[in-house]
Amino acid sequence: MKYIFSLLLVLSCLTARSQTRRILDQVPITLSTQSIDSLAKIAPRIRSILATVDFYHITYLSDGLKVKGYLATPKQAGSYPGIIYNRGGNQEFSKITDEGFILRGLGELSSKGYVIIASQYRGNDGGEGKEEFGGKDVNDVLNLIPALAEVPKADTSRIGMFGWSRGGMMTYLALTRTSKIKAAVVGSGITDLIKLMKSRPDFDEVYKELIPGYADIHSPVLKERSAVYVAEKISKTTPILMLQGTADWRVPTDQVLDLVNKFYQIKQPFRFILYEGGQHSLIEHRADYLQQTINWFDTYLRDRKTWPSLENHGG
Repeated sequence: MKYIFSLLLVLSCLTARSQTRRILDQVPITLSTQSIDSLAKIAPRIRSILATVDFYHITYLSDGLKVKGYLATPKQAGSYPGIIYNRGGNQEFSKITDEGFILRGLGELSSKGYVIIASQYRGNDGGEGKEEFGGKDVNDVLNLIPALAEVPKADTSRIGMFGWSRGGMMTYLALTRTSKIKAAVVGSGITDLIKLMKSRPDFDEVYKELIPGYADIHSPVLKERSAVYVAEKISKTTPILMLQGTADWRVPTDQVLDLVNKFYQIKQPFRFILYEGGQHSLIEHRADYLQQTINWFDTYLRDRKTWPSLENHGG
């Protein structure tokens, strides 16, 4: 009788644990020889990266929704810092692809000793729900924090965040709601949805389709999603590296400079690098911005270096 009771207790614990798990499945990504040969023309280190990093498709739970995403882990045994990657675009546009996940600097970053986890955001790539362009889908980013705890090689005392374009917007918004992120990098990040629509009127249709409560450019939901208006809420313990090009028409540089000035005023820990002639993807400066990104995470995430005083000092 005691044996049966113990068995039932174990089964009950296992069932409860499975019901609270975030990552529901994890499927290895395999690339064909032809794909690898093609990628090698763009990224000569691709074979070395594939030899040292495992890549996966994942499905994870976010607010009870099954959301699609990606995972990269170093093959070598160890405990590695985790980085949450936030993609750009919206819906199926600019969603993460197998090749893109490996090539966007994420494979390179993981090969340097990082676990990378990323979301397609709810409603995309076959996932449940509907994204809200900085609304409830920010939870899809935040819910990757407990998901990382289920990755054996991830050290959840060291979690960073890396976002590009719309993913930069998601990064800033996530940082208004958590101080668990030890370092962040934002490339060509959206900072002001009102200013964005003035330069790109086509975003009116995106807002209408995705943002609940949006009526026009005066809708308060745009300010709620704009880092320049909520900068004071961003975690002061998270140093942010901001990367931007002067020739970016997708996210014009002036709105990023507005946030830079705001960060300077409120003494947010940050560093800003402006690349001459750089387009939205900064492809002209890929080697440099990737090295800057690795250095940033190595310093403030891996090595836990503290930020210097931002008060006026010196002789």
